[in-house]
Amino acid sequence: MGNDMNSAGPSRTSPQEQAQWEPDGGRARAGRPDGGRPDAGRPDAGRPDAGRSDAGRADARQPDARQPDLRWPDAREPDPLDATWQSAHQVFTDQPEPDTAVTAPEPSATPPTGPTWQSPPDTPYGPARQSPPASSYEPTPSAPGPGSGSVTGPAPEQPAARVMTLPTLGAPFHSGPKPPLYAPEPLELPSVRQDPTAALTPDMVVDGAGYGALTVRAASVRGDSHRYQGEPRQDSLAVVRLGAPGADGLLLLAVADGVGSAARSHVGSQEACRLAAIELDSLSAELSEALRSGDQPRFAVLADTAVGRVATLLAHRAREHGDDPAAYATTLRALLVPLDPRVRTRGFLAVGDGGTALLRDGAWNLSLTDPEHDGDGMIDTRTAALPHGHRARARLLAPALPGDVLVLCTDGLSTPLAGDAGMRDFLGSGWGNGTAPAPADFLWQLQYRVKSYDDDRTAVVLWETAP
Repeated sequence: MGNDMNSAGPSRTSPQEQAQWEPDGGRARAGRPDGGRPDAGRPDAGRPDAGRSDAGRADARQPDARQPDLRWPDAREPDPLDATWQSAHQVFTDQPEPDTAVTAPEPSATPPTGPTWQSPPDTPYGPARQSPPASSYEPTPSAPGPGSGSVTGPAPEQPAARVMTLPTLGAPFHSGPKPPLYAPEPLELPSVRQDPTAALTPDMVVDGAGYGALTVRAASVRGDSHRYQGEPRQDSLAVVRLGAPGADGLLLLAVADGVGSAARSHVGSQEACRLAAIELDSLSAELSEALRSGDQPRFAVLADTAVGRVATLLAHRAREHGDDPAAYATTLRALLVPLDPRVRTRGFLAVGDGGTALLRDGAWNLSLTDPEHDGDGMIDTRTAALPHGHRARARLLAPALPGDVLVLCTDGLSTPLAGDAGMRDFLGSGWGNGTAPAPADFLWQLQYRVKSYDDDRTAVVLWETAP
């Protein structure tokens, strides 16, 4: 708290502090009988009203009770704070007696150690990566200063530094003896001035959900070629709950892949996922009943109706912004999963290419919804796309079993998954062990690298457990 002379009177200082502010250190005043008072030489110095211009006024002799006494303390009067200042000064200036040396305690034979992070066990797909131990800071003991007392005996031993080894995933694994040439990390970014929507599209996203026996992990990663060229990620995804609260609700899992040759396909894929969620939600009650009853024709009609609306709205959105609807070209694939654990049927709908795979008992089925591709890993350049393609392929999938892993993905994953056995083994070990990985682990696993496959990669994966 600071001193305010206008409100609380003058601050009190010790004789030592007062001497520091006087030119002669207070010595001239100390030897004078008048104590160095500035009015000592005046003729009226002995009068009680000496030096006062109002000495002749009657009211000047009466002190005003409302005004505080602002007299500066008389140097001849003892200051009640002197004893306090002298006591404090004594503490900091006194030296300990020679025979009162402080002896340091003998160090312990076993210095205490802090807890350490245990290295994680090796994973099914390779040894866990670790970061080097964190460096520890050990301050150098300083020499004792004046007034600190002498110290004898050996210096106390510093406790052992706490070493924490944190597990790190590091760079994604890859097939073959050498990784691809592209760096496995975000590189060039799109410019806001050229396209704000592209600039604000994240390089990668990760998502997930959990509903009883259902666990979902989702991620989308910008491809190596798009990173190198400073282009946006053209893939999009959605993990959305549809319908009213209760057992009739649905879980929508969707992925969309913007056509590479379309200038605004990154916008088209985002809009396709958003519009699909809105339109399918408006039909959620009927879709839920079709899944519950296993009505394949009814489900196909409802899916086709929703996709037709999405195509119309997507083309309208393009025209509103002065764009050609073809510039928004994108594929769309979706799964509808009932939240009622008694309903084990899942609904599938799609426009264009991509992949839907089933991992069951360690074996992959890559032709679950696309038997014509037969899991050959070939890229179909003649794929249908929204908004011009407005008819949906729709079907009901066989009842899911506990332990099933259902994978919905763009061709950035489906193509290398079909063509590379190393990727199938890696993802089969990471996803088929009965437990869904943590979201960050899932994102890392999805980035398993295969040479010559540098497109965006997006997957939504559903783990089924016993209800």
